[in-house]
Amino acid sequence: MRQNFVLQKWAVWPPLHADREQELAIQNALLAKVPALLKRRLTPLAKTVFCAAHQCLDDSRFVPMVFSSSHGELAKSFGMMERLAAGEEISPTAFSLSVHNAIAGLLSMAWGNQQQCTVVAPGEEGLAAGFIEALGLLQEGAGRVLLVFYDEPLVGFYPAAPFKLSTAKRCALALGLAKTGDGQAMALSSLPMSGDDGEQPVQLETFIRFLVGPQPRLTLKTPRHSWHWEKNVQAD
Repeated sequence: MRQNFVLQKWAVWPPLHADREQELAIQNALLAKVPALLKRRLTPLAKTVFCAAHQCLDDSRFVPMVFSSSHGELAKSFGMMERLAAGEEISPTAFSLSVHNAIAGLLSMAWGNQQQCTVVAPGEEGLAAGFIEALGLLQEGAGRVLLVFYDEPLVGFYPAAPFKLSTAKRCALALGLAKTGDGQAMALSSLPMSGDDGEQPVQLETFIRFLVGPQPRLTLKTPRHSWHWEKNVQAD
């Protein structure tokens, strides 16, 4: 398997080079156009996703979207389970905003985007699962696809060690992908060697370093095989 594509635009949140005061100012500007009713429903993780995605949707809001998260709003779900265990009630709205596709739905509503929206839980395949879904949409004829990866640290109740399942900080990465056009030409392929470079929350930080750094290639190993990204290839 080898798929060529073009990375037209990308954005990460929190920003790589900003202090807390700058980060809050930029966040307020990015969320300024989100309807107040929706904004009140956004968790810290949802705001992280919105801020990353917004920077890749300015030019073209109405595109198919793919969201990939290992754990989604697990912290919110765990909080509801704690309240239930304490004999408290939870609202249907709170439950609806804790499901795995909640953030994707809120983003689609905020931007009025009625294009196809897919949410994946990638498991041991890590970042590759979201890429495969997005590149499949390009092969089916989509002119551009927004791909968003996001995760936050697991709550302490869930043991992450010694497994590479959790991240140290909340993070979202948005990628505007196309089959051809201007941007960074790249390719994704699979390799037979296996290993364990962690699941998506761990891989995400490595992939961001790959995007900003000079290295032309990145290989991430999984228990069954590896996924290999290359920069500066000739797009189809």
